[in-house]
Amino acid sequence: MHRIARLVVSAALLGAAGLTATAMGAEHASADPSPASLCPDAVTATFGPNVCVFTPSMPQAAIQADADAIYAQQTDNEMGTARYALLFEPGTYGSATSPLDIRVGYYTEVDGLGQDPSGVLINGGVTAIGKNGSGALDTFWRSVSNLTIHVVPTADACHTGNEMWAVSQAAPMRRVDVKDFTTFMPYCENPNYASGGFVADSKLEGGALNGSQQQFYVRNTDLGTGGWSNYVWNQVFSGDINAPAQDFGAGAAYTTLAQTPVSREKPYLYIDGSGAWNVFVPSPQTNSAGPTWASGHTPGTSIPLSKFFVASPSDSVSKINNALSRGLNLLLTPGVYNVDSQIKVKRADTVVQGLGFATLTAGNGNSVLTTADVPGIDISGLLVDAGPVNSPVLVQIGTLNGNNGQPHNRPDDPTALQDVFFRVGGPHVGKATVSLLVNTDNTILDDLWIWRADHGVAGSVGWTVNTADTGLVVTGDHVTATGLFVEHFQKYNVIWAGEHGEVIFFQNELPYDPPTQADYEHNGVLGWAAFKVADWVRSFQGYGMGSYIFTNVNPDIHVSHSFEVPVTPGVQMNDLLTINLSGPGTIDHVINDTGGPVSSANKDVASQVVSYP
Repeated sequence: MHRIARLVVSAALLGAAGLTATAMGAEHASADPSPASLCPDAVTATFGPNVCVFTPSMPQAAIQADADAIYAQQTDNEMGTARYALLFEPGTYGSATSPLDIRVGYYTEVDGLGQDPSGVLINGGVTAIGKNGSGALDTFWRSVSNLTIHVVPTADACHTGNEMWAVSQAAPMRRVDVKDFTTFMPYCENPNYASGGFVADSKLEGGALNGSQQQFYVRNTDLGTGGWSNYVWNQVFSGDINAPAQDFGAGAAYTTLAQTPVSREKPYLYIDGSGAWNVFVPSPQTNSAGPTWASGHTPGTSIPLSKFFVASPSDSVSKINNALSRGLNLLLTPGVYNVDSQIKVKRADTVVQGLGFATLTAGNGNSVLTTADVPGIDISGLLVDAGPVNSPVLVQIGTLNGNNGQPHNRPDDPTALQDVFFRVGGPHVGKATVSLLVNTDNTILDDLWIWRADHGVAGSVGWTVNTADTGLVVTGDHVTATGLFVEHFQKYNVIWAGEHGEVIFFQNELPYDPPTQADYEHNGVLGWAAFKVADWVRSFQGYGMGSYIFTNVNPDIHVSHSFEVPVTPGVQMNDLLTINLSGPGTIDHVINDTGGPVSSANKDVASQVVSYP
């Protein structure tokens, strides 16, 4: 009954998902400057001109100049096409008297190349900041990982007096050891808003300032002697050391789980003792706490770079698929890939990794990537864009029925997606019925931002322009999401139709732009729930889940409830909230018919439900 029911739901949602796409012409040339001139002092031969590899023997002034040049181009390049990865070979950079400050703009990844974070030490900072006028609300699409930071202030002591990683969505911090205090709030800006971040597998030894962060998720991280400073609306912790105690309800906003039930850290590049390049694939963990590297090397498997096809945006999908069919893994170097047919990942334990926010853009209403129902596939570091022709599904993990009803996947070798981000609209017109469809059992979704754009270049955003029903559909069983951000979709933002699912941290904004209530209602229900657990599901757990409304196009829009679930003992929802953002729009209930309304009468104040049912 369960399998049949979920097949019907998926078929209704996906429509003509099996249609074959036709070829697309070349994208217009980027208006961005040639990247070859932006890091002339770095080594770029290994991965091309957009991957800048620095060594400790390089003059620090040259490293600083290269990083500054990339930041100057990328600081306001929110919807541009340039992409960069700044990689630091093992060693020490900067000093107490001459700090190195790596400022990180849009579509910029900063990584150390040691096997552990101790392999690269930066005396100075890796800094992500907001902009005057918006704080960090639009500080997206950048990352830092696998290095140690000892904070040394520069002349701009406000931004560099602490490790400042003041970001919102799609800006993860992973495998970082900060020896000093960390702030996630852009306290130098006015206003100093911030709206959501993600930290995993790290040590913030001096503690962290949450500050103005409306919501934030911290996983498997040691928060040091300083701990976590404060809450706003929704702060969620799992498997953390020195995390604040559970305290949700009556205005308090901490959701704390002592362990993370299942996780798989993101693969990462490193250079071994012989100077060879490798990709390290961490092993899955269950019921874990603290960083994977706290007591030695992260457990896992090292894969030599020779086992990867290193792709560039000029490579065709057929060339990429031929490499995958030969048993190679896939490393996508920075850039925008016009994908006119599916990248097909069929082999168990295949690694697909993007560098520098490598971006796959659907060409003709096609899916950009699909996988077979096999264990251990790992997909990370990608940005997926819908194209102007509607895609029924942008990325599909597994088939609806597995292999004749017997999926070849195992809980001890889960498929995982880490830091995979989706956009429908924003840089250009985009349309997609469903962004991500997860059919495979035992899948981990770790830090996903699935976004129907609420802003972008002129003409790319509007109720009838960037059309998108649903961000995420899950039909697989035993799927776990740790850090799930899904926003602005025109029907259900998330449909969860598999059994034994678990979500730890969910952040949602409902669509800003319904023109009328008639355009945004169904079957007598006002609006659409942000998160729908299918009626037949009998086992699901949710923790720390928030949904917000801001309908500035029509302030009179009502949504009956943000969470819609079957009332059954096995479906347990914990620490839920809704918020009215600054006035327009009303959510009548938090979950089903439970929880008070949020509207202009109580704007920016959470309506909370501690547990349901």
